[in-house]
Order: sequence, then C-alpha cells, then structure tokens
Amino acid sequence: MSRDNLLFVVIGILLGFIAGFMLASGWSQRDAASRAASTTTQQQNLPPNHPPLGGDQSGDSQQQVFAQVQESMKRAREEPDNFEAQFTAAKLEYQIRRFDQAIEYLLRANQLRPKDFEVLAWLGMVNMDAGHFDAAEKWYRAALLIEPKNVPVLDGLCSVLLSAGKTKEAEETINKLAKVDPTNEDLPQFRDKLAQLKSGKK
Repeated sequence: MSRDNLLFVVIGILLGFIAGFMLASGWSQRDAASRAASTTTQQQNLPPNHPPLGGDQSGDSQQQVFAQVQESMKRAREEPDNFEAQFTAAKLEYQIRRFDQAIEYLLRANQLRPKDFEVLAWLGMVNMDAGHFDAAEKWYRAALLIEPKNVPVLDGLCSVLLSAGKTKEAEETINKLAKVDPTNEDLPQFRDKLAQLKSGKK
C-alpha cells in the first residue's frame, strides 16, 4: 500500500471514529433528556407525602446505583435467609423504579420477619407505585395494626383507597388521619378527591 493510500485509510478511520462518537453522544443526550422528562412526569404524578423517585440521574450516579443493585441482588440470591440482604436489594430495586422486583425481595424479607413494620410499610408503598392497589391496601392495613397512628402509612392508605375509588373506606381513613394529624397538608386534596368521587357516583 502506498503512503498516500495509507494516509487516506487512516483519515477514513479517524472520520469514522469521530462520526461514531458524535452519533453516540447525540443518542446519549436524547436518552438523558427522555429520562429526565420521564422522571419529572413521575414526580408530578406521585401521591402526596411520597418519597421522590430516581434521585440524581447523572450517568455516574446511575452507574453507581446499578453496580450497587447488581451486588445487592447477588448477595440476596446467595443469602436468601439474610433479612438485611433482602431488604437492601428491595430498596435499591425501588430506587431504579423496578417495582415488581423490589416487591419480590420485600416479600422474602416479610417471610423472614412477618411483624417488621418498616417492611410492611414498604410493601404498601411499592405496591401503590406499581399500581397494585389491592395489595397496597392489604400491606398498609397490616402496618397500621402495628402502628395505628403512623401518619405516612395513613397518608399512603388514603391515596390508595382514593385511587381505587373506595369512597367509604377512603373517608374513614381520611377522618383517622385528620384526628392524628389535623394540620396534615394533604387533607385538603384528599377531601377534594373524595368529593369528586362521590359526585361522580351520583
């Protein structure tokens, strides 16, 4: 191969690398924008008094979270009777919005410690976010048997019952929440939603 031909080949390879880098960068930016928009929409649609989802969406942060999830999943599989391993894996799965996988680990943690209040409350919250309202109600009620006046759990149960259209149960729970926490900032919107559901049934 002549020197000129070799030069053309090298230039072609460099141009290919540059084009590939620019294309990958463009896709990465579009994907990041899409993730940011999705996260913003999800945050706007969260029920009241709900912890934020996703957190920092930077590439480095996501890589760290996924690495932690991989490690935690491995530990949870290798140590099925380790309560902390199951619960930690569930929390990390929830952080990356893999709700059904988080529920699997939470159910295992619940088998290991059936009366653990935090696990029961988490099962209610994660099932709510996954749209499993019947299951969410079941677990929230189980948590309230242990701590009947827990405000976040009462708050979550109100949201679940309203989302499920259960006006009678929702009204009872809203009244309980009002007794425990009369100044709760979510009460006005709960009552508005309840009024809307009632008027829609008439």
